[in-house]
Amino acid sequence: MASVICGSLAFDTIMTFEGRFAQQILPEQLHILNVSFFVPALRRDFGGCAGNIAYSLKALGGNPLPMATVGQDGADYVAQLTKLGIDTRFVSSVADMFTAQAMIMTDMDNNQITAFHPGAMAMAHQTSVVASPDIKLGIISPDGRDAMLAHASQFKAADIPFVFDPGQQLPMFDGPELARFIGQATWVTVNDYEGKMLSERTGWSSAQISKQVRGGLIVTLGEQGSEVWIDGKMTLVPPVRAAAVVDPTGCGDAYRGALLFGLEKGWSLARCAELGNKLGSIKIAHKGPQNYTLDPQNLQGYDLS
Repeated sequence: MASVICGSLAFDTIMTFEGRFAQQILPEQLHILNVSFFVPALRRDFGGCAGNIAYSLKALGGNPLPMATVGQDGADYVAQLTKLGIDTRFVSSVADMFTAQAMIMTDMDNNQITAFHPGAMAMAHQTSVVASPDIKLGIISPDGRDAMLAHASQFKAADIPFVFDPGQQLPMFDGPELARFIGQATWVTVNDYEGKMLSERTGWSSAQISKQVRGGLIVTLGEQGSEVWIDGKMTLVPPVRAAAVVDPTGCGDAYRGALLFGLEKGWSLARCAELGNKLGSIKIAHKGPQNYTLDPQNLQGYDLS
């Protein structure tokens, strides 16, 4: 069984600010904001939601099929995916654009400021989701606006159940558009902030959203665990304490890889959330979104069968 992961492949430039944004930004002066942050640590990683989710799912033993678009500088990323054993049949390239780029700055409280250049991601709608005997599942993660709309409709037309994971692209859509996504999806997953925005724009509470999708709604709460909503009823899945808090970049994507793995296995949504919490705790202890490993020691007590 394979899962199509619609989303971005991006290069992440990750910087560490050895202070706190709250001490540098004066709320009463936002209208004339002009600040500079000294960042002594900088690195460049493979990132993007599709790549990060695929990495997590593959590490667990799943079969990811990222559907994404890279630019003229994307050959190294495609080679990296191939090296990991990830099928790149749905990864396309655009010659006259750059691969998406994310510039992420993290402070000492793990708050983040991100600047994102979409680049070739804007052409992601040119690749279509089609029915195939080996494709049983999908996810719509943050991507180009046109691609997210098109791929959701294509999943629905192909009768492929999928997760709607709007992430940071949620503000691009109005209430009726989000309601349509929810109506097409089998599952919805958001973090707590996105969940509040989703409720505001649709006019539906978490309980009501969970009644619109056959599989249910997951709201991730970071260090507080996850809410699993099914048919209007909520179960709180407790968090997993991380060995260290190093870098939150990609934690949500690691969680979603675990979610897809569990769904591929036919697990309950609560069990998927348990593994998601675990993957998030493993990832946050490592720098970068794709630099952690999974082994029997750090997955001790988790049955992946």
